[in-house]
Amino acid sequence: MAATDFIDECRVYVCGGSGGDGCSSFRREKYAPRGGPDGGNGGRGGSVVLRARSQLSTLLDAHYRKHYRAQRGAHGRGARKHGRGGGDLTLDLPLGTIVRDDVSRETLCELLQPEQRWVAASGGRGGRGNACFATSTQRAPTRFEPGESGQERWLRLELKVLADVGLLGFPNAGKSTLVSRLSSARPRIADYPFTTLQPHLGTVELGDTRFVVADIPGLIPGAHRGAGLGDRFLRHVERTRLLVHLLDPQPRLENPGGTRTLLADYRALRGELSAYSEDLARRPELVCITKSDLVADPSERQRLAGELRAAGLEARWISAAGGHGLDDLRRDLAAWVVSC
Repeated sequence: MAATDFIDECRVYVCGGSGGDGCSSFRREKYAPRGGPDGGNGGRGGSVVLRARSQLSTLLDAHYRKHYRAQRGAHGRGARKHGRGGGDLTLDLPLGTIVRDDVSRETLCELLQPEQRWVAASGGRGGRGNACFATSTQRAPTRFEPGESGQERWLRLELKVLADVGLLGFPNAGKSTLVSRLSSARPRIADYPFTTLQPHLGTVELGDTRFVVADIPGLIPGAHRGAGLGDRFLRHVERTRLLVHLLDPQPRLENPGGTRTLLADYRALRGELSAYSEDLARRPELVCITKSDLVADPSERQRLAGELRAAGLEARWISAAGGHGLDDLRRDLAAWVVSC
């Protein structure tokens, strides 16, 4: 597996450190014949802490390292010396990570804010030394406590991309190119279907407005049933607030008599969203016809746009490669983000 692979789901084992044992000891000094108990307490075990980092975009690190154990606490010693607490172990995860219990599938936490922290496995409490058990009637106790074990469990991590705008379309519709032109993102793009195997995020800045655009790959007819890349990436659409449908006129230009029309593509995309989640089907949306530089004939443009207009859809023409219509699209998206 390449180091750049996109990992959006994995299982990890987390275990807090055990607490240190208490000490049973008695003070023995030349001028203190009745020194009494002086056993120190054990230190508390460290915890496994999950931290959200905006710099990360994949669960790759957690995919390769499955087990996370925090440091155990040190044992107590004589002369009332308490053991040192164990250090916490921090696991950095990307924003949008959902943490579930691997057995019950219960959602335990969602990391949605930068630097947000959540204790996944608490460390065990340190045991008390015999000095803690001395009383007026029990002046020489030998009792002490062992340290408690740290919390341990298997977690299932699931990443859902956090973005304001989600770009949807068939393979080669120009989603990754559009992200690169709207923002400073530089995804790797090649000229064949399914080159994009991970969502690409780009931050768009226009004046004082800043928003995130995501390219959501792998959406083809039957995706909700596992076709193509399956529904693996459909869940990333769930957290986008505005959907932009990119419709590619090239298949129709290459095969005028075929069944692949702009309206058919739009309905196929909408059908996959509805089949996956009715809530997605109700999200606000924009419709764009991409690759406008390939359709130079005004009558052909009018005919293609008329297919959508007959169904009550107004589409705008853009070209991610040539830059046509991108300034207007950027302003409209920024206005929409501000209005929400």
